[in-house]
Amino acid sequence: MTPEEFRRYGHQLIDWLADYHESLAKRPVMARTRPGEVRDALPAAPPDEPEDFGDVIADLDRVVLPGLSLWQHPRFFGYFPANALPAGILGDLVSTGLGVIGLSWQSSPAVTEVEEVVTDWLRQMLGLSPAWSGVIQDTASTSTLVALICARERATNYALSRGGLQGETRKPRIYVSEHAHSSVDKAALLAGFGRDNLRLVPFDAKYAMRADALTEMVAEDVANGDLPCAIVATVGTTATTAIDPIAPMAEIARRHGIWLHVDAAMAGSAMILPECRWMWEGVERADSLVINAHKWLGAPFDCSVYYVRDPEHLMRVMSTNPSFLQSSVDGQVKNLRDWGIPLGRRFRALKLWFVIREQGVSGLQKRLRRDMANARKLAEQVAATPHWRVVASVHLQTVCVRHEPAAPDGSVLDGEALDAHTTAWVEAVNRSGAAYLTPAVVDGRWVVRVSVGALSTETSDVATVWAAMQAAAEDLAAGDLAAIGRKA
Repeated sequence: MTPEEFRRYGHQLIDWLADYHESLAKRPVMARTRPGEVRDALPAAPPDEPEDFGDVIADLDRVVLPGLSLWQHPRFFGYFPANALPAGILGDLVSTGLGVIGLSWQSSPAVTEVEEVVTDWLRQMLGLSPAWSGVIQDTASTSTLVALICARERATNYALSRGGLQGETRKPRIYVSEHAHSSVDKAALLAGFGRDNLRLVPFDAKYAMRADALTEMVAEDVANGDLPCAIVATVGTTATTAIDPIAPMAEIARRHGIWLHVDAAMAGSAMILPECRWMWEGVERADSLVINAHKWLGAPFDCSVYYVRDPEHLMRVMSTNPSFLQSSVDGQVKNLRDWGIPLGRRFRALKLWFVIREQGVSGLQKRLRRDMANARKLAEQVAATPHWRVVASVHLQTVCVRHEPAAPDGSVLDGEALDAHTTAWVEAVNRSGAAYLTPAVVDGRWVVRVSVGALSTETSDVATVWAAMQAAAEDLAAGDLAAIGRKA
């Protein structure tokens, strides 16, 4: 491809993306493809000769788009917000187009220093003290893995430099809420702890970790001669956006010398709003913290910002210094390869830099406040509607609901019948193309999560999905309750 062809096709693709975003509201939210349909639409073998690049672009419409669930759609209420602000898309384009790799400061100084600046900007936006130092990882899963490895090494006095965990006589323990993200479980396995050493701490009526239960479990392990290594606090759990009490957890961690990691992957974005910072009271006493700027904040995936209070410890654990990467300025600069797992690093900071500059702090705050207001309004409407229930507190932008129908004779759906009803009506909404919702299990029963937060989601979109939910649930309930009557 010549530079002129690159220019022509590049303009064409930018136009294509602009048209895509402009037309999102008219498209079905969830992909309707059958398993294998996309694969079968493509040749089984690669082309021997070059193809016209116009044909490649045409296949975006023919093959790719029909196989996508549209995360940027105004009625995408599934999983969590995963926004791609246009400024961030352009930042990602520039990053890819420049094609530089941050092996070291010297390999491309701007890669390191723009990242230093933008992570400190975000620190200030979040109201964190200058004691925190930030680095961009790919995902919260990686950030949590890094945190647990650091916790392991601090607790074992750097066992990695000796015999590893195999040389430890005490069982290394990690403490998490039963509502913690599955990435904590995976990180514990990858860091060598083993699933048996992951201690699930009971939660309270609001699905937050119980500090009293944590105190008892740590004391029990210490009495048994075990080694408490890490506590993972979650601010905004995936299912219900529950908030673990960081302040008392930090006191427990201080008392026993345990690493405290705060997983605020989605909810952390809300801390750019001063009125939300009560949610992580005590965070300044944690050891590490992760916030996914590629979720609610608006930077395109992947852009997970990991903060630590002791970067020297992080670098000691993660450092690698082969001769071919050494330079005369190493004592004056940061080499961010020593701040995480990969040696090579993308120029991820550009997209976050572009987003913050184009939106301004006030623009980002305005959008998040809009989403939280829409979530509160939906929760009020659900709570005021007969046979509908809001299952968990609405702290942020996620509303967990359940339809619990009752027949004129007083019979109701419960147990497995209620679960079947819940999963059926959410599937009906998704398959209709009107919206995308994701269910989850809370207290052993299925609920439906309405996660508000796409860039273009307005009050009217929330009203549309609420109407679709009621129609689907009530239509199915009539049949479900009739079946109960027949069995009776």
